[in-house]
Parts: sequence; structure tokens; C-alpha cells
Amino acid sequence: MTSKLNTKFDELLEFPCEFPFKVLGLADEQLPDMVVAVLQEHAPGDYVPTVRPSSKGTYHAVSVLVTVHSKEQIETLYTALGEIELVKYVL
Repeated sequence: MTSKLNTKFDELLEFPCEFPFKVLGLADEQLPDMVVAVLQEHAPGDYVPTVRPSSKGTYHAVSVLVTVHSKEQIETLYTALGEIELVKYVL
């Protein structure tokens, strides 16, 4: 999968580095597992996602710290995480 994003991560970060991803999606107990599955596909590692429900409980924010090795890897992860059916936003 090639990324169509045009970011400046390569100018702002030194690789490898820890990069926080926050995924906002519908409140579903499977969301954290779906996020981790995508991360494992593109950046294998041991992930412990933090899940915070929205005030009304409609959405969950899943935060994960990922060791990334390139601008392209960050862009690929943003795109892949955004393709999860339950996901609304990737920050």
C-alpha cells in the first residue's frame, strides 16, 4: 500500500522513535483488538492500548505508543487505521 499523504514527519522526527497514535471510533469492545491487529501487520510489537470512553459512551479513544522507523510507516499506519470500519478519526 502506498501512502498518498504529504507529511513533514521526516523533517520533524528522528527515526526510529516512539509515536503516539490515537484512534477515535465507535464504542465496541473489539475496537482495541482491531487497532492492535493493524499495528501488528505494519509494525509488529507488544502493544498495550489505553481505552477511554467518551462522556456519553458512544465513542472510544484508543491510544497506543508505536515505535516507527520512517515517515512512510507513519503514513501507512494512519491510512490503515483509518480503514477500520469502526474508526471515525485517527489523530
